Amino acid sequence: MPAVSKGDGMRGLAVFISDIRNCKSKEAEIKRINKELANIRSKFKGDKALDGYSKKKYVCKLLFIFLLGHDIDFGHMEAVNLLSSNKYTEKQIGYLFISVLVNSNSELIRLINNAIKNDLSSRNPTFMCLALHCIANVGSREMAEAFAGEIPRILVAGDTMDSVKQSAALCLLRLYKTSPDLVLMGEWTSRVVHLLNDQHMGVVTAAISLITCLSQKNPDEFKTCVSLAVSRLSRIVSSASTDLQDYTYYFVPAPWLSCKLLRLLQCYPPPEDGAVKGRLVECLETILNKAQEPPKSKKVQHSNAKNAILFEAISLIIHYDSEPNLLVRACNQLGQFLQHRETNLRYLALESMCTLASSEFSHEAVKTHIETVINALKTERDVSVRQRAADLLYAMCDRSNAKQIVAEMLSYLETADYSIREEMVLKVAILAEKYAVDYSWYVDTILNLIRIAGDYVSEEVWYRVIQIVINRDDVQGYAAKTVFEALQAPACHENMVKVGGYILGEFGNLIAGDPRSSPLVQFNLLHSKFHLCSVPTRALLLSAYIKFINLFPETKATIQEVLRSDSQIRNSDVELQQRAVEYLKLSSIASTDVLATVLEEMPPFPERESSILAKLKKKKGPGAVSVSELEDGKREGGELNGGGDRGSDTSAIAASNASTPSPSADLLGLRSSAPVGSAAPSAGSLLVDVFSEAGPAALSAGVNDDGFLRDLEPPTETSDSLLVEGPGDSDSAPPSVVSEDPAPPLPEADELLNKFVCKNNGVLFENQLLQIGIKSEYRQNLGRMYLFYGNKTSVQFSGFTTTVSCPGELQSHLNVQTKPVEPLVEGGAQVQQVINIECLNDFVDAPLLNIKFRYGGALQNLTLKLPVTVNKFFQPTEMASHDFFQRWKQLSLPQQEAQKIFKAGHGMDTEVLKAKLLGLGTALLENVDPNPENYVCAGVIQTKAQQVGCLLRLEPNAQAQMYRLTLRSSKDTVSSVCSELLADQF
Repeated sequence: MPAVSKGDGMRGLAVFISDIRNCKSKEAEIKRINKELANIRSKFKGDKALDGYSKKKYVCKLLFIFLLGHDIDFGHMEAVNLLSSNKYTEKQIGYLFISVLVNSNSELIRLINNAIKNDLSSRNPTFMCLALHCIANVGSREMAEAFAGEIPRILVAGDTMDSVKQSAALCLLRLYKTSPDLVLMGEWTSRVVHLLNDQHMGVVTAAISLITCLSQKNPDEFKTCVSLAVSRLSRIVSSASTDLQDYTYYFVPAPWLSCKLLRLLQCYPPPEDGAVKGRLVECLETILNKAQEPPKSKKVQHSNAKNAILFEAISLIIHYDSEPNLLVRACNQLGQFLQHRETNLRYLALESMCTLASSEFSHEAVKTHIETVINALKTERDVSVRQRAADLLYAMCDRSNAKQIVAEMLSYLETADYSIREEMVLKVAILAEKYAVDYSWYVDTILNLIRIAGDYVSEEVWYRVIQIVINRDDVQGYAAKTVFEALQAPACHENMVKVGGYILGEFGNLIAGDPRSSPLVQFNLLHSKFHLCSVPTRALLLSAYIKFINLFPETKATIQEVLRSDSQIRNSDVELQQRAVEYLKLSSIASTDVLATVLEEMPPFPERESSILAKLKKKKGPGAVSVSELEDGKREGGELNGGGDRGSDTSAIAASNASTPSPSADLLGLRSSAPVGSAAPSAGSLLVDVFSEAGPAALSAGVNDDGFLRDLEPPTETSDSLLVEGPGDSDSAPPSVVSEDPAPPLPEADELLNKFVCKNNGVLFENQLLQIGIKSEYRQNLGRMYLFYGNKTSVQFSGFTTTVSCPGELQSHLNVQTKPVEPLVEGGAQVQQVINIECLNDFVDAPLLNIKFRYGGALQNLTLKLPVTVNKFFQPTEMASHDFFQRWKQLSLPQQEAQKIFKAGHGMDTEVLKAKLLGLGTALLENVDPNPENYVCAGVIQTKAQQVGCLLRLEPNAQAQMYRLTLRSSKDTVSSVCSELLADQF
């Protein structure tokens, strides 16, 4: 940059700043500022034309006043005029003023753009850099439209100076982040990639930031950057600190560039070229070797730079997960950091080892550090480090060390920080179930968990232990005995009472033979806790009492006396009163046979994946990757239709011990609703919905006759019609709600939709302001979706409304109902919306989700496609080989088949393919196709109107990197739609 001459000192500005600093009060400061503003305004409006120096001085004063927090409503034109000056200092102040004060919607943008174009075409490197900095600082869509085609040309031009190339690369990166649809590299791609070979290290550093961002969006277009990045990294790693004198930081050559190169390589799989891969492995080994060398400086900057490169290299090794030697070496290196005196290093080591623990190559190496990690859990002073230690214990757990780890985590729970107790409880519950050698140990562990941290044991945990006890005859007696002993403690947590009431009500007869646990003793023990419990728990205990009458007729008189007492039949809570009255009447008039039928033992629950894992994932928040998801990352959607959600969380535990509803019940509350003011649920309708994430609040929320939460039901008068309702449709919408028409769908809406074809959970959309997370579950022709709207800013969103619409024919094919969201979303907060879906007939298009809100007074209006596709309503169908091909031949009409032959868009990994086919919702049939390389699937799409059978055959050709996908179904439209959806997944 040119040096500022002495004449550019602007004495008047220095005097003004001095006056402001010398003001004794706020009033004096405002008075001085108002006086100066009046003077500047008069100068700008005066007849005498101002020279460049005066304009610069006054614009500088306005800028200073603005930075003090005062509004500036004039002077913009003078700042624009400064852009045409040939003096650097005047042009610089003009650009600075525009970057700070000019709004992207200003009428002056066209003039500013013209001035910027002149500077970009001037070939003066100083002026070009100022113009590029201004474009990057403003970063508006208008500027992207004006300059997105010009900047790449400047970037790759042979005669462009290095400083301008750096500015151009970073400017283009800024525009790409704000308006990716306008920055089209196209013909410039290969020339931008070759900037990695530039002689100037600053150009390479700037270019790699741009290439990394572009690679994440379009990896195939920029895959040639891998070999160049490896080559550049190799030169840096093998160089001495004296070779790159200008870019050596405390004896570490180019640490920032090294980190950026390693991060770029993490966007791609391991190089297929053996020479490139060998060179990269050599680089990584060199980095690991240098970490073992004695430090060349005692300065903290030296160790920070060295460790930054090391951790990025370890991240790349973990990402590739294909070099056992490197993985084990990385693990050993991280193990040395576990006892380092620097807290940040210990934290990063624990975090990286969590990921290493999920690799088959390094899992055993991670386990060797178990004692160190347990010690960190007990002795670390920083709670965040203790939390990472708990995460690592969870990740390294397997059958060989499960009992030790669970015991240590239980021991730590007694003194754990309150902020991490709930997560610790969930992890202990998951590990105890996943690695239970015998279920008596599992029961002991969960009851101990409730005893130690009962306040943090969620509903899912005790629901799950009851499911397991009911499903396993061999543990029922032991569970009854153990819970009976646990209830004898003077101070007993309410969750223990819930588990005790349920298990003794079902299996108390298994321990009734012992005089110490006779029926009457069991009843008196439970009833002694009754008055200390909340209303939902009392309701559960009343259900246990009526079960006792069936199991132990000798307790009938005692229990009827309790039910008959005024405290029960005249209870102020209508739920308890109704139960007491109905149970008393049932026990009085029903015969023994009727009583035995009504109160029979709960049938086994279908074997499903635990819902506790989903609870742990939710605790981490949408979009965040928790330790509990490490295994999921390995199989990428390998569960049916996006995890066990299709069936895992659907198991309902009875608050009473009533029987389950029939399969034809309205499971999502789409077709029925309780009348307003209806009575509390009766004895036969006490099921709690753990299908939903709202499970913990279920008992207090109340349930309807089908056993689902009332607040998820549509209003009675619209329950049978198409419900496409949002807060904006309501007559009582707040005044701040805007009435503008919904925006058209975003250009990337189809791409975002495709990401959810084979999964149900994840981040649907994210920009600088808003993050939208999604979790959904489907059963037969019904679905329920949770949308999580997160405000990423510190400023409140006002007038927040969402509307779901079904365009065109979709209205007659899908029945959609939304719950309204809160109109105000505080900064950093998150709101949840529930959407219920009923599939009436097969469909092609997806519903549209429109979100409107005001941020800083400006209206934000965006429309996305809701990820509801026809395959979400698949029910998997198991078939033998003979049945499959017999049915395949029956579906032989031309219109019943859809076939696509296409190039593989991703790696042809067997496990990933299986995971995606399972995520589609169909059953993956093993040993059916004569060619073991092929995949065949079967499923039935459930709609209200009909059931559509569908058979699928996927034939990969690894040599040609091609697929042939064939679908046959009993309805031609289903075949074509499913083939289009699935072809984009491979």
